[in-house]
Parts: sequence; C-alpha cells; structure tokens
Amino acid sequence: MFANYLKIFFISMVPLIELRGAIPFSQFWELPIIPSYIVCIIGNMVPVPFIYLFARKVLEWGKDKPVIGKFFTFCLEKGEKGGKKLTAKAGRGLFVALMLFVGIPLPGTGAWTGTLAASILDMDFKQTVAAVMLGVLLAGIIMMTASALGFALV
Repeated sequence: MFANYLKIFFISMVPLIELRGAIPFSQFWELPIIPSYIVCIIGNMVPVPFIYLFARKVLEWGKDKPVIGKFFTFCLEKGEKGGKKLTAKAGRGLFVALMLFVGIPLPGTGAWTGTLAASILDMDFKQTVAAVMLGVLLAGIIMMTASALGFALV
C-alpha cells in the first residue's frame, strides 16, 4: 500500500499528468480517496516553488542550445501564451484567473504551466503559490469526484 502512495506522490509531480492523472491511478489501485487526495496535493505542490524561482531562467538559458533548444523554446512559448491568456481574460483578477487556470483539469492547464506563466508575468511569489494551491485543491476535488463516479459506474 505504501508503495502505491509513493507512486501517486511521484505521478502528481510529473508535468502535464500531475494530480489529474494521479488521483485516477489511486482509485485504480483502490487506495482510500481522502489520503490519496492529500498525497497527490502535496506531490503536485512540491515542484511549484522551484518552477517559479528557476524554470524561467533555465528555459531562457537553454532555448538556444542545440539538443534541448526546441523543447525549451516550446516550454517558454507555452508559458508566455498561458500568461497572455490569463492577463487578457483576467485583467486585475489575475489571482482568480490563475486559480481557475490551474483548477480546471484540462490538458496543459496544471500547476506547472500556471506557475511558469505566473513567473513569466512576474506575479508575486506568495500570490502565485496561493493561487496555484487553491487551483490544485479545486482540480483535486473535481478529479476525486470524477474518479469516484467513474469507478462507481464500472
């Protein structure tokens, strides 16, 4: 059982999969939902400060390197695009927009992309972490409900 908790912890740290993929795995492995939810939230939030503080610098450093340049440029463009979308839609409500961007479980709208976008927009660190945390909690509730309903129907 501990091994499966460890697996969902690490799955929730993976970009693009995050807690949206880890919670359904937890239900597939028949783990209790509330402890799984907590483990997935912690796993999803661990990378956030590092992404905010270092990802932009690393991506800008590597965007012109031969092997990694295309991928790093793609990541920077995705973050900038996400940041522009957030700013255009939110205006002064950037905190709520970031929270909803992270919280609605669609592909490419998780904590990784949201934090990178906030970093590119130079949002305040504490505001970014709070908005991303609320978004992760929301995404977790949505995925928990969907997983419970989905497995109840099977």
